[in-house]
Amino acid sequence: MKAIFKNELRSYFTSMTGYVFVGFMLLFAGIYTLALCLRSGFPSFEYVLANMSFVFFIIVPVITMKVLSEEKRQKTDQLLYSLPITTTDVVLGKYFALLTVLAVPLLIMAFYPLILSLYGNVYLLTAYGALLGFFFMGAAFLAIGLFISSVTESQMIAAGLCFVVLLLNYFITQISGVVSSAAYVSFMILMVLAAAMAGIVWLMTRNWFSTLLVGGILLIGVALTYYWKPSLFEGLVGKAITGISLFNRFYVFVSGSFNLTEIVFFVSVSVLFIFLSVQSLEKRRWS
Repeated sequence: MKAIFKNELRSYFTSMTGYVFVGFMLLFAGIYTLALCLRSGFPSFEYVLANMSFVFFIIVPVITMKVLSEEKRQKTDQLLYSLPITTTDVVLGKYFALLTVLAVPLLIMAFYPLILSLYGNVYLLTAYGALLGFFFMGAAFLAIGLFISSVTESQMIAAGLCFVVLLLNYFITQISGVVSSAAYVSFMILMVLAAAMAGIVWLMTRNWFSTLLVGGILLIGVALTYYWKPSLFEGLVGKAITGISLFNRFYVFVSGSFNLTEIVFFVSVSVLFIFLSVQSLEKRRWS
């Protein structure tokens, strides 16, 4: 894993990719710090991070689109499989390199609150709590981009899909507002999602037994729960949709509350998509 990490990190900073990433982040951090904190006299650095969170729409698809898809397109992934390391080591090495690239501009931005505190009262705990939340949110987005890159050989498709997923996550709260809170609506949506999950299992394993087992458990479980207590389904989908918004969870830090639950959620999302990336590569390895 260490060799993969070093090679991947070197590739970012021997090309323009890493420098463009860092420069892009610092450019918008500087613009919003100037506009919100210096010109407007607003001492809250956390609002700079909240306003520039949209940069993930651009930088995450660009930096993750070729991490694994390029390996598949050029067939160099076969060389990775021949190395005396596991697929998990390969994925983690590439992921930690991405995290390091993300951490570089954030470490530079960590000096901003200290500089601002020389000219006014800055709530340093809130500012650094928001910066930490910003890092973990970015880590979750990078894991999502990594997984999307693992399922296609086209960099453009990987970048486009990643952009759409991040955009949907950003507007998901507004989407939840148009979903009916009726119990039967939530029931129907969950049944469709259960069937979709079974389909994903089929695509990942090509095993009918596993597909029917997972699909059967999910569909029967949802149906029995609805029959037993339909009141549990009232407004359930709307709440669930809002709950998976990474941006909404980051705004908790912006509001001045350091909540470990949100950190655990970000880490869980990262672990889930790293696991899915490993499974995607393992499927290709044995196919």
